[in-house]
Amino acid sequence: MTNPGDLPPYFGIDPEAAAARLSQPIDTARFAKAAAFAARGRDDLARRGYAPDGQKRLRKFSTWEVCRYLIPVNAAHLRRVLKQNPDLPQGTGESGAKWYTLDEILVLRDHFATEGAGWREYKSWRPEGLPAKVVAVANFKGGVGKTSTAAHLAMSAALDGYRVLVIDLDSQGSMTSILGGKVTDEWQTVFPLLAGDFARHLQAENAVRAAAGESELPLDETLTEALQVSPRNLIQKTHWPNIDLIGAQLNLYWAEFQVPVWRMQLRNWPLWDSLGNALAERGVLDDYDIVFLDTPPALGYLTINALSAADILLVPLGASFLEFDSTGRFFDMIYSTFASIEEGENRARRMQGLPEMRFEWDAVRALITRFDSSQQTDLANVIQAYFGDFMTTYRQEMTAMVGQAGEQVSGIYETDYRDFNRDTYVRGRETFDRTWAEVKQVILGAWWRDMKLREEG
Repeated sequence: MTNPGDLPPYFGIDPEAAAARLSQPIDTARFAKAAAFAARGRDDLARRGYAPDGQKRLRKFSTWEVCRYLIPVNAAHLRRVLKQNPDLPQGTGESGAKWYTLDEILVLRDHFATEGAGWREYKSWRPEGLPAKVVAVANFKGGVGKTSTAAHLAMSAALDGYRVLVIDLDSQGSMTSILGGKVTDEWQTVFPLLAGDFARHLQAENAVRAAAGESELPLDETLTEALQVSPRNLIQKTHWPNIDLIGAQLNLYWAEFQVPVWRMQLRNWPLWDSLGNALAERGVLDDYDIVFLDTPPALGYLTINALSAADILLVPLGASFLEFDSTGRFFDMIYSTFASIEEGENRARRMQGLPEMRFEWDAVRALITRFDSSQQTDLANVIQAYFGDFMTTYRQEMTAMVGQAGEQVSGIYETDYRDFNRDTYVRGRETFDRTWAEVKQVILGAWWRDMKLREEG
């Protein structure tokens, strides 16, 4: 006879007792109360990485970190150079145990690039005269490490000396929280850039209509105001000296509803080009080296704009069947969506005798995140085999340091290694250093190819 205590917990549930544990039915107002509690908790947790005055500040970096990770010189040589050049940043602290801000490190890097050994790489390569590379990090499945990957890549690029712009397209605003951004409404997000692009196409359409003696389409107050907004109005500084941000907040989600309404009003508006047009036409791509786009976990209009604007697409996924399956469907949806756009646009272009258009990316890479080699190696190898050259070779391991950084609403590069032992810190950094190395290789290769094409013609 089976002992009742040995049965699974879903046996023997008393309906009357279960009903007694329920609260009263939930109305919509109860969600507002839950949202208010969550907002207070979110602000409290986000403030863990802030200074007492409510501002985020980037920590300083030790001589050990500078020489190991940032400038390829040994510590003794660095000290000699600083002694010989008192005008250079000298850091703070005692004798050998000096600490430097990232601004100071960038100055030191410039000095070594000019005065140091010519065969050493003191500054990362970037061709003159070419625009920034735009990297979209996307997957329509949530929880795959999309935002943390984008944030760490932005920080990696900044530590490498690049000028970085991060654009948060996710109305949840997690990237904005990580970078300490403050966004009060949708007018401080990319929303006015999309609205402004539509408004300019509407003005062009009205010019045609006026010339033909037809009635013009209305240009409402929202569109008129959006025409005055430049991307530079939206860009805010962060606690990283070479990372800027266009942030996001909840109201950005309304763009997903407004964009199709505009499209219905003007069917020839290429809505997918709005973000790319704003970045290219206003010269933003000349102000930065790399632009990272953090997208919502959905293939909506904001993600479509990000994919269209991107030169490089990164797709994070975990080493699980569900995430592999979801990512495959994501690729299928990208194909269906952009092939449909190409077909519709090219049908019209052929009728007008115009050259056909097509979408093209420098590279696409899927990367495995939160990897546990003790349990997921076999499945990761299967994923690698099926996705082939779409995959990065390195898999981001989940470490204690990565987990703690997530709890502190910060990146691992913002974590002081003295909070761990050095081995733990080195291993925690390595998982993103190696990912950045692969992404950087793709970026540099794409720049090189662009440079050669420019030289040839």
